[in-house]
Amino acid sequence: MLANQDKTYHMDIPIYFEEALQVTVAFLAGAIIGFERELRSKPAGFRTMILICVGSCVFTILSKQSSQTSPDRIASNIVTGIGFIGAGVIFKEGFAINGLTSAALIWVAAALGMSIGYHDYPLAVTVTAIVVIVLFILEPFQRVITHLHRVRSYKLKVSDPDPKFVEQLETFFKTGRLKFKCTKVGKENDDGIYIYRVSSPSSSFEIVNQYLLQHPKVRSFDAG
Repeated sequence: MLANQDKTYHMDIPIYFEEALQVTVAFLAGAIIGFERELRSKPAGFRTMILICVGSCVFTILSKQSSQTSPDRIASNIVTGIGFIGAGVIFKEGFAINGLTSAALIWVAAALGMSIGYHDYPLAVTVTAIVVIVLFILEPFQRVITHLHRVRSYKLKVSDPDPKFVEQLETFFKTGRLKFKCTKVGKENDDGIYIYRVSSPSSSFEIVNQYLLQHPKVRSFDAG
């Protein structure tokens, strides 16, 4: 009886080493993604990405070992749980929405962990390579695209609003060869709220910012 138990124990050792290898590979994949986030001081950095990738891998391994729960159910629950984590790093600042890239990387890190848990190493390596290309190599292209983005939204808070202010502002836009459109007019306490979408042919909005900073009636503005 004891000999049979020893035989069973030794037969399980390769499985333990294989699972340890899977978790190690998940650790490395999460570290690669997390390194870039930490380098840029973004949400969900080095340790977070490692834990997400390793955790997804472990859940996937356990789902294959369970005889009472369908692996598909555990996989779908991983995706749902990761969605909540990803939503936590997305925030809005003015007109800009930040954290979308970090949220997408959390989603990809979980997918990598699951693929490693299912022994699909070629897929994991390919996806990790694609992520590295997107994060490091394609960044200069993103800067070019951002530079060519010639439209911004301005939310102005104006004290004692009157038609003359709108006339002055729109005259300034026309003089600077800026295309514009007023998308919203409102009131907050005694202040007027104006939202303009402005297009600049030179992709430079510094003249607009300086004009608004120096205008005596503009109490504050957001641009994005």
